[in-house]
Amino acid sequence: MRVVPLAFDSLGVRSMATFVETDLKIAIDPGVSFAPLRYGLPPTNLELRRVRELSDKVSDYAQHADVLIVSHYHHDHYFPEADFYKEKILLLKHPQRNINYNQRKRAKLFLKLYEKKAKEIQYADGRELQFSNTKIGVSPPVPHGEVLSKSGFVVMCSICHAGEKLVFASDVQGPQTDEAVEWIVTENPDVLVISGYPSYHPKKANPKLFEECSQKLIEIVARTKVRTVILDHHLTRDLEYRQKIKHLVEKVRSMGRAILTAAEFLGKQPDLLEARRKEIYKTERNDISPKA
Repeated sequence: MRVVPLAFDSLGVRSMATFVETDLKIAIDPGVSFAPLRYGLPPTNLELRRVRELSDKVSDYAQHADVLIVSHYHHDHYFPEADFYKEKILLLKHPQRNINYNQRKRAKLFLKLYEKKAKEIQYADGRELQFSNTKIGVSPPVPHGEVLSKSGFVVMCSICHAGEKLVFASDVQGPQTDEAVEWIVTENPDVLVISGYPSYHPKKANPKLFEECSQKLIEIVARTKVRTVILDHHLTRDLEYRQKIKHLVEKVRSMGRAILTAAEFLGKQPDLLEARRKEIYKTERNDISPKA
């Protein structure tokens, strides 16, 4: 199994786009976005260039995929309009069940565009599907973060081939719920790709809840064979994320496993462009200021 993180927050954009290759080519959550405002500032030129660069990369991989999986209808997890959906097998979060108003409206528009152009559309919530020698499992809907989240629900997925399994846990934010923990543990993955707790958020961040999420992730590692956890997305919008997960990383390392950002999984240093927006903004402003 080949796992390629395509676009993530540690790579400079809002995304969890991932490509998995077995005897099947699978693109999960093929979308890229950015924060319209952070620190009261719009995106820097550097961020916008990175968004274009990684959007092109995601589109290229998705174009060559056999199957596209969309965990929910937030724009950092799917492109609302893209040529690469045509003639593909689409495994989608159900557009009407366990979904909030905003995502239901987006899903309806998406299906109107592609229901006649896709090769096949499956509403995959809670299902198992077999494609050649690859099995794809999809979780029942779980909250987007906390229980009763106003952001609605997402589905997780697992990909199993030749005795190796990956679980992709989009926007469970930690995880924060026991139902997300139990589904991941039951799947028993070798590799876990999971969104972290949004510790950067001035209104939603709760240190006690963050610690509970860390304990849930430690529980997952202890109860499964997972060897590598790719922990990214919301967490890596926080400049201080390393310090905040230091004890988590050390505990998991003591168990003989690893926690990495997507950038580190690729052998790169994390490039937190959104979190560094104030710093980069000053540099860009200085670069265009008149010289004395």
